[in-house]
Parts: sequence; C-alpha cells; structure tokens
Amino acid sequence: MNAREEQISMPLILRSAVGGVLMGLANLVPGISGGTMLLAVGIYPRFIDAVARVTRLRLALTPVTLLGVVVLSAMLAILLLAGTVKDLVVEHRWIMYSLFIGLTLGGLPVVWKMTRSFDRPVIVGTLCGFIGMAALALAQAQGASTAASEGGFVLFFVAGLAGAAAMILPGVSGGYLLLVIGAYVPILSGIDAFRVGLSAGDGAVVMQTAVAVVLPVGLGVVVGVAVVSNLLRAALKRFEKLTLGVLIGLLLGAVVGLWPFQAPVEPVPGDIHRGQLLDSAMIAEIDIEDWPTRPFSPSGTQVGAALAFILVGFGVTTLVDRIGRISDGDQSGVGT
Repeated sequence: MNAREEQISMPLILRSAVGGVLMGLANLVPGISGGTMLLAVGIYPRFIDAVARVTRLRLALTPVTLLGVVVLSAMLAILLLAGTVKDLVVEHRWIMYSLFIGLTLGGLPVVWKMTRSFDRPVIVGTLCGFIGMAALALAQAQGASTAASEGGFVLFFVAGLAGAAAMILPGVSGGYLLLVIGAYVPILSGIDAFRVGLSAGDGAVVMQTAVAVVLPVGLGVVVGVAVVSNLLRAALKRFEKLTLGVLIGLLLGAVVGLWPFQAPVEPVPGDIHRGQLLDSAMIAEIDIEDWPTRPFSPSGTQVGAALAFILVGFGVTTLVDRIGRISDGDQSGVGT
C-alpha cells in the first residue's frame, strides 16, 4: 500500500465499526455470513488485507486499527444483542430476513464500483460465485447434513478451519459447514461441558474439554484465518476482476438462502434432527430456534411489508457507504 492508504481515517473507522456490528449480528442469524456484511459496507478487501498483514506480522496502524475495531464491534454486538436478535429471528423471521436481504443487496453497488467495468472475468466470476453459493443455500434449505460424529482432534481442527473460512468468505454460513462435516453437535457439547466445568470449578473437566475441543478448534481457526485471508489477498491482487466477480456472485447467491417467507415448525417423533432420530423426550429438549423451517404462502400485506424492509436494509447499507465514503483507491486497494 502507498502512504495514503496507510493513514487511518474516521470514515474507515466508521465502516469498520458498522461492519463489525453487522458481522456480529450475522453470526447470530442462521444462514448469514459475517463476510457478507463486511462486503456490504465496503471494507472487505481492506479487512482481508489487514488480516493477511497481521498474520504475517507486518504490523501497521491502519490494519491493526481496522481489525481491532471490527473485532471489538462484533464482540459487543454479540454480547449485547444476542438475545434480542435471536428472539426477533425466531418470532419475526420474515421481517429480519427481509432486512438482511436488503443489507446484502446494498453491498452490490459497493463491489460494483471496485470492478470498474463489467468484462468477461467479472461475468465468469459472478456466475461461478452465484452457482456455488445458491447450491449451498438450497442444500441447506433441504436439510442436507451428515450425522454428527463423536468428534476427535482432526475433526475439530477441520471444524475450526471451516469456521475460519465462513468468517472470511462472504455468503458461507459457519453453522451449516459444521453440520455438513458432522462437528456441530460435538463442538456445542464440548463448549457446554467446558462452561459447566468452569462454573463448578472442576479443573479436570475444564482441562479435558480444553485439550479435546477448545485447542484443536482454536488451532483450526488460527490456521484457517491466516491461510484463507492470505489466499484471498493474493487472489484480489493477481486476479482482481475475477475475484470481485466471485464476490458479487456470492452476494447474489446468499440471498437465495434468505427467503423470508419461512417459519419454524415443531419436529415430530421420527424426524431426523442433526443426525439423530427424534422421540418425544428429545423433541421437548429442542429449543424453538433450532426447529426446522418450512416455507409458507405470504399475504399481500406481508409481501408489501417485506419489500419495504428490503428497501430499508438496502438504504442502511447505502447510507453507510455515503457517510463513510473514502476514496476509490482506499476501497479497492489490496496492498502488497
């Protein structure tokens, strides 16, 4: 990066803070990627560059500040808004998903500016990104997942890699990837055991779960963030148009998985949930936010309201882009 790009600015801090909040909220909403939110507010290339620089110990004020603001904002959003967002998604899913569709689509003009022209690499990248993301979203909607395994160091390490990829790659849901590789239930069980051990002061349980679950997952996340961010940084530098096209396709494809007119449906005995055959006792222990969802036919009022919420979400992203506008070089520069 040149000297101008290295200088921190209030617009960049604003974008980073808003992007971090949306990234944190995205981690609380099924099927939504934090990377998509960073892409929507226009700091995705800068975020990737910052992660790549920090992981290579090439420390500078701008990347360290950007990462700090994004991470802190995301953590605060998760801590302060987890319960509220979860309740809103469960009780008013179509409204929240409409808002997130608008927020996601609002990122298209931001990325479009980075491409500067709609040529063949952009078209090819867009098609590839859209097809891949749409296929993943449709598979998730159909409940494609493998049975949860008992875990193991390798599984948890791979799960950490998958979680890191989901954080970095727009449109990819980390929860879905963990379901696909069969690590969702084992990891949640391990984390819960770790929490219970801490609360009870049981050092043996804490140590056992830390070594068996926390350590391999943490290593996977660290390695995944370092590897994926540096690969994306290289792709943005060497194949900018193609990579930006893929990002546009991921944004468009992510919308497929956010169809708003769906509602949670209570499972019944005999259903398969996360690889387990359910009985009445097991169903009673499943929280409503973990119920499967089914599409429903919306009323005319709901359709109109959904369109309005989509416009609101689109307007919020557009407003963030205008308020926090920085030069085109700052938005698209990826550094060296």
